[in-house]
Parts: sequence; C-alpha cells; structure tokens
Amino acid sequence: MIVSLGLLLLCQLLGEALARGLDLPLPGPVLGMALLLVLLLLRERLSPVLPHEVGDGTLEKTGNGLLGHLSLMFIPAGVGVVQRLDLVMSHGLALFAALLVSTALALVASVATFRLIARLMGERG
Repeated sequence: MIVSLGLLLLCQLLGEALARGLDLPLPGPVLGMALLLVLLLLRERLSPVLPHEVGDGTLEKTGNGLLGHLSLMFIPAGVGVVQRLDLVMSHGLALFAALLVSTALALVASVATFRLIARLMGERG
C-alpha cells in the first residue's frame, strides 16, 4: 500500500512539475491523473520495470480507499466557510447566482459533450 500511495503521489508531483515547469494552463493534479492513466494503460508493457503493486490490484485498492475517505477533504473548506460567515451573509445573493449559473453551464456543457460523443459513436456503429 505504501508503494501504491507513493506512486499516486509521484504522478501528482510529476503533473505539478510539468504544469509549472512548462507553464501549462492545466492544474498539476489533472496532468498527474493523465500520467497515471497512461501508466495504467501501459502497465503490461512496463511490468518488468514497475513495482508489482501496479499489476496485482494493490494500486486499485489504495485508490478506492482514498476515494472512500474523500469526504474528509471537504472539512477544511467547510471550516473556512464557517469562519467567514460575514462574507457569505454580505455577498450571499451573488454567491447563490454564481453557483446557479455555473451549475447550469456545467450541465449544458455535459449534455453537449454527451451528444457530441453519442453522435460520433453513432457514426462508427
């Protein structure tokens, strides 16, 4: 499990280094996830040089364990909101409007993406 956790953190570190070093407009953790995806796609070819935890399911178990406790990551944000309730009260309407508009835009973007992919997949089939 320690090796798997180290591998996950290494992918995130490499993603962060790439994002900052190349001045990319993507967050480092997103690049790290992409690196992890490439690593997982190539794990059979790279099995001689990779730790055995990548191929025996330990990496997946570690990832699932982290996802199971993901809600703990929201505690600091909740504490920050409670500490700044004065700002929430004074700008509550603007915050509500921003949340409403951003949620609607995310839904529209998701539907548009789904329809595009469905159309592309329909052309193949």
